[in-house]
Amino acid sequence: MSEEKQKNPVKKEIMRMPAEIRFSDQLEALKSIDEGDKPESWYLSPSRVNDFIVGREEPIKMKKGNKTVEVFITRKFYGNDIMIQRAIASLLSDRPLLLIGEPGTAKSWLSENLTAAICNNSLNVIQGTAGTTEDQIKYSWNYASLIANGPSLEALVPAPFYNCMKRGEIVRFEEITRCSHEIQDTIISILSDKVLAIPELPPPNDIVFAQKGFGVIGTANTRDRGVNEMSSALKRRFNFETVHPIKNIKEEIELVSKETEIFLEKAGIKRQPDLDVIELIVTTFNEMRNGISAEGIQVAKPSVVMSTAEAVEVSVNSAMYSHYIKNEDMNANSAVINLVGSVVKDNYEDLDKLRSYFNVIIKKKAEDKGKLWANYYDARDYI
Repeated sequence: MSEEKQKNPVKKEIMRMPAEIRFSDQLEALKSIDEGDKPESWYLSPSRVNDFIVGREEPIKMKKGNKTVEVFITRKFYGNDIMIQRAIASLLSDRPLLLIGEPGTAKSWLSENLTAAICNNSLNVIQGTAGTTEDQIKYSWNYASLIANGPSLEALVPAPFYNCMKRGEIVRFEEITRCSHEIQDTIISILSDKVLAIPELPPPNDIVFAQKGFGVIGTANTRDRGVNEMSSALKRRFNFETVHPIKNIKEEIELVSKETEIFLEKAGIKRQPDLDVIELIVTTFNEMRNGISAEGIQVAKPSVVMSTAEAVEVSVNSAMYSHYIKNEDMNANSAVINLVGSVVKDNYEDLDKLRSYFNVIIKKKAEDKGKLWANYYDARDYI
């Protein structure tokens, strides 16, 4: 490395901030007007947590230094608002919450934002996989210290459950059904008794009692059922809430547009996302996911989920492809080029379903809706 580069290292930006940092101004604004009853250890009252998730129409005026600024509370989750209220009520009752649904329905996003609003810390995360161990859930040991000095608090390496029970915070347990049954069942007694035993340590450090505010938000994909199905004992400990795909196409277009705009802004790209092109993408996802077009024509559903999260990816990739590869705004061609990778994964029969959708549904829309849809139909050659 050159001496000049050593003196002036390139400043790198974090790719993705956690929700409590990304929306810190909104959390601060809500806290400034928060006069509701607040459970112990909660950062915001339940009503303000709800506002943070579903948004507010009117901005909040708050002091910043010598200035008064207006802070808009944006909607973070598009879906059933009553479900959000039930989810918050579950956490109020000290009962763990399990968000289930198809992949890509924003379960993890909802979990992160709920935890950010309740704890102002969404980073106590366990990512469930086939390789998740009990150490990653409860605690492990610094083996050098353990061998040198024996079991002690100094040798203990806390994991999310230990930390959250001590601090009265919420654990996010992602993809819980990806874990083996043996690993899943290690949390049953904690959820029931709110106690974590550490038999290696002498009293009084051999037991951790959960502080008020401790809770768990788990997520599970319905497509993973049968992989490591939760035991009935574990299911009884959770309140289940199903997160459904967005049904309102206008809301889905709004969400995809907003997320694409945020990504382009972070990437330093001054081009704005094309709402008409995003409508093409979202319409394709919405109709193929639901198996029926707006005109009432049956559509063959692909084996993949066709989630809103994937629609965002296609929109972002289309914008990036157009900007960096073609030096132009996103358009029908770039949309189709980047659509294929989301629809066709490991089942090549889905390619025929996508072609059929274009040859029947998009062809009719091209005849009825004009030039942009005609361009989208003509771009089918990229499929």
